[in-house]
Amino acid sequence: MSYMLLIVEPTEQREERGEFAGRAVYDRMLKYRAGLQSRGQLIAAESLSPVKKGVRLEKRDGQTRLIDGPFAEAKEMVGGFFLLNVDTYEEALALAKECPAAEWCTIEIRKVAPCYEY
Repeated sequence: MSYMLLIVEPTEQREERGEFAGRAVYDRMLKYRAGLQSRGQLIAAESLSPVKKGVRLEKRDGQTRLIDGPFAEAKEMVGGFFLLNVDTYEEALALAKECPAAEWCTIEIRKVAPCYEY
C-alpha cells in the first residue's frame, strides 16, 4: 500500500528563511529521505519549486488557459512530497512524525487511491 506525505508550507517561507538556513533545512530533509530509502519505505520524494514559478492549466469547453504564478490567492503551497511504501496508515503517521518538516510546515498524509474512492 502507498501513502503520500505532502509537505504544505507558507508561500513566502523559503524567501523569509534565506539561502543559508534553507540549505540547512534541505540537508535535514535529505537525511530523512536517505533513512526512508535505506529501510525500503520510500518509493519517491522530491522538493518542488515555489508556487510563484508555477503555471496553472485549465481546459474548459475546448479552450485551454494558462495562468502564470504567483497566484494572489495562494497562502500555502505544496513544497514537496514523499511517496511511501508502507502497509498501514499508522506506519505512514509514524514516519510523518519523524519528518523534520513537521517543525516548520504542515504534513498532509494521504493514501494513494482511485479518484472515485470516497
